[in-house]
Amino acid sequence: MLEVIGTDASGLAALAPRALELVRRARLVVAPARLLGPLEPWWHAEQAAGRIAQEQPCPALLASDRPDQIVGPLEQALASGEPAVLLASGDPLWFGIGRLLLQRFPAAQLRFHPAPSSLQLAFARIGRPWQDASWISLHGRDPEPLAAALQKRPAALAVLTDPSRGGAEEVRRILAASGLEAAYAVWLCERLGHPEERVQRLAPQAALPAAVDPLHLVLLIAEPPAPPADPAALPLFGLDDGLFLQHDDRPGLMTKREVRIQLLADLELPERGVLWDIGAGVGSVGLEALRLRPGLAGWLLEARGGSAALIAANAERLGVRPAGIHEGRAPDALSALPDPDRVLLGGGGRERAAVLAAVLQRLRPGGVVVIPLATVEALAELRPLLEQAGCRVAVGQHQAWRGAPLADGTRLAPLNPVLVLKGRLSQAAQSAPGCPP
Repeated sequence: MLEVIGTDASGLAALAPRALELVRRARLVVAPARLLGPLEPWWHAEQAAGRIAQEQPCPALLASDRPDQIVGPLEQALASGEPAVLLASGDPLWFGIGRLLLQRFPAAQLRFHPAPSSLQLAFARIGRPWQDASWISLHGRDPEPLAAALQKRPAALAVLTDPSRGGAEEVRRILAASGLEAAYAVWLCERLGHPEERVQRLAPQAALPAAVDPLHLVLLIAEPPAPPADPAALPLFGLDDGLFLQHDDRPGLMTKREVRIQLLADLELPERGVLWDIGAGVGSVGLEALRLRPGLAGWLLEARGGSAALIAANAERLGVRPAGIHEGRAPDALSALPDPDRVLLGGGGRERAAVLAAVLQRLRPGGVVVIPLATVEALAELRPLLEQAGCRVAVGQHQAWRGAPLADGTRLAPLNPVLVLKGRLSQAAQSAPGCPP
């Protein structure tokens, strides 16, 4: 039986009595080189304390930093019946050497003794429950999955860094490229479990501490972004995604910056008039429209309960005043709104055809409706309604990529493509079939 014992960065000092007894009886100990150094002095100290017989020689020591070189000696030890121990970091079956061992040895010959994983220790150090946490490993991997994970705005994300590819600094660059620096606290956790462990929150834009230990991971913890000190100093439009407050249970469900810019252009916002933002979500598009055109009367409608307060908070952060923010479901809730000149139809779900029909009944002559869509089926469903109403129709697809660090260069990480359906009523739409009288 090969005893595979997990430990934290403090090595032998962290082992439980049963695990220490297994090491005392071992004739072969395999471990990372950083853990092997203290083993021989520990062995002699144990003999001096009478916990190991004086005549028992120190076991053979073998570094596991080159896993391909340990299989043969382990096979020999198992074949001869010599007690063998392999020390590993944390839980050997979680991004550890356990997977390799199971590929080379029968499971019946392996007995695992996990220690707390680096994730458990990291969340314990900052005192945060982690049942809602996600994790991702960058060891030997491109950073694109991290950029994709951030677009979902996880409540907590643990990143197992690869020091050879930039480590914590690579994580911070990807966070900045995603426009989410304001939405996450960044924690650097080094040598977890070691007496000299270090856990610290990194201030945005601050340089990394000197001599970051290779044994480190990064925690990204979502938090409400601080309100802008001066909303007037923000860009006129195209704000970073991380500036918007989110629903706690639906993080990331907002129109991304690149798509917002396209939608604002397609709306051809007039200086004055009425704008409807249906399915407003967190209010990102409608509120940016009001920054561009303060003279517009913006009416934002969202079916989700509690959304009005969130949208109002985002409006205050951006320094704009919507004409109205309503919680309700279209098309019924549209009856309370004045006739629109511009409509962004971002919601509706299965009722979107009925919602669009109601919009077309109310849209003023010369008005524009813009509909972002995720599927071609939705496009096929809605386009005929615009054409039957006499609208001039345009269809486009918007695909954006964001740069993510890749070694010494940059890789482009794709965002989800979005179809954009646009319809414009003519000034003579009053007499067109299917349009309002």
